[in-house]
Amino acid sequence: MIKKTFLILLIPFISISQNIDTFFLNKGEVYFSFEYKNRIQLNNISDIVSIDHKTNAEIAYAYANRKEFENFLKLGVNYTIIEEKPLVFSSKSKNNWDYYPSYQEYVSMMYEFETLYPEICKTHNLGTLPSGREILITQISNKVGQKENEPSFLYTSSMHGNELAGYVLSLRLIDYLLNNYANNQRITDLIDNIDIWINPLANPDGAYAGGNQDVWSATRYNANWVDLNRNYPDPEDGPHPDGNPYQAETIIFLGLADTVNFTMAANMHGGVEVCNYPWDTWSNITADNNWWEFISREYADSCQANSGSGYFNYLNDGITNGYDWYEVDGGRQDYMNYFRNCRELTLELSDDKIPNPNDLPYLWDANFPSFLNFMEQSLFGLRGIITDSITGNPIEAKVEVLGHDIDSSHVYSMLPIGNYHRPIAQGNYNFTYSKNGYYSKTINATILNNDIFVQDIQLVPYNTTEISEIKKENKENNSYDLLGRPAKSKGYKISKKNKKLIIE
Repeated sequence: MIKKTFLILLIPFISISQNIDTFFLNKGEVYFSFEYKNRIQLNNISDIVSIDHKTNAEIAYAYANRKEFENFLKLGVNYTIIEEKPLVFSSKSKNNWDYYPSYQEYVSMMYEFETLYPEICKTHNLGTLPSGREILITQISNKVGQKENEPSFLYTSSMHGNELAGYVLSLRLIDYLLNNYANNQRITDLIDNIDIWINPLANPDGAYAGGNQDVWSATRYNANWVDLNRNYPDPEDGPHPDGNPYQAETIIFLGLADTVNFTMAANMHGGVEVCNYPWDTWSNITADNNWWEFISREYADSCQANSGSGYFNYLNDGITNGYDWYEVDGGRQDYMNYFRNCRELTLELSDDKIPNPNDLPYLWDANFPSFLNFMEQSLFGLRGIITDSITGNPIEAKVEVLGHDIDSSHVYSMLPIGNYHRPIAQGNYNFTYSKNGYYSKTINATILNNDIFVQDIQLVPYNTTEISEIKKENKENNSYDLLGRPAKSKGYKISKKNKKLIIE
């Protein structure tokens, strides 16, 4: 088990009437623990503050900005302030990856990847924040910048700016993949068959809140003191569950998810060690709960097998349903699963939010095999290409599992290829393919774990006289930018209907 490195100062409970200015003299967030009586009370409090984690002893840990904390105080709940002191560690060697780069070093590394490996790597600036810091993402593919019949996969890290294990591990993963292409067969196969996207730092303003030179004064919230993992549209609680406008960081990732049809994703956090799978916002069990448990157990078991005793054994021996742990509204995991039909998992990688650099190689050894296994899962299940039976042109169609799919667990084929990818647990299923203007088609298939079942489908249009219009539609949709965005994209819209959000 990695030892805690945070220096903490405990301050006893104070009354509402006491001035709380002292808590916010140096930064706009406060970290504290509190006692709760039952799950209902905890869920109610989670609507007010940002729950970090909880123990089984009815003690929860949370962050709050000033407004959130003032609302929390009105509840009269016993709490203890935990003052996170800035950490100071000696600089280590980038060559050994026991090192947190400065912000400028990070930017240089990201663009250097593209410079050194231009045929398989492209670094995108998804957007520049008001601070001037960039949200950068590296795309790795054997035909980078080209659309192929392959799943797109996403790793992101550190949307909580003080949870930084995944920051360095993501950089190291990029480096490892690029260095081992054409030299390691498994790595070559992954890059040849998956469109890989890796964003090591989703909240640079939080990570470098103390300045661009180091991360030792990092904050959870962004520069506006908003928790980015409470700032997404929510399946149950609507477009703005936290009451804040969408932050620049959120808008950037909404745009990315809107333009790249990700099959699978993982979002790296820290503070405990566990795989957290959907849902976070409600007690509903996903249609693919067996699959989620299978891939989460694979991840956790591999971490345990490649580490010392005591690592990655929190909660159910390293895995948990999100809501069973504690409720999160406005989280990115549920957004990606519900609104983007992407299987996203939350990875809590370290008990320490900012691990001692000495521990980073240990964390890499423990997680690296799991990183590869998880990416590889995007290849498995049912996949294929859907086309018009008359023209042969690819079409965008819905793929759902009869008697199985609920809560947006279906997927879609996507232009310009018409390819679809449906991860699912082992079993026999009836898959239905449908699109307005076409006769639906149902096929039966037996899926095996860690195996690929390819099923190409042709759909027959109702009225063949409309073929010219179909051709016109396909032609208009065949122009894409570097991120895969259609040239005539309708953009991102959300509306509320029957207390559920739908994408227009």
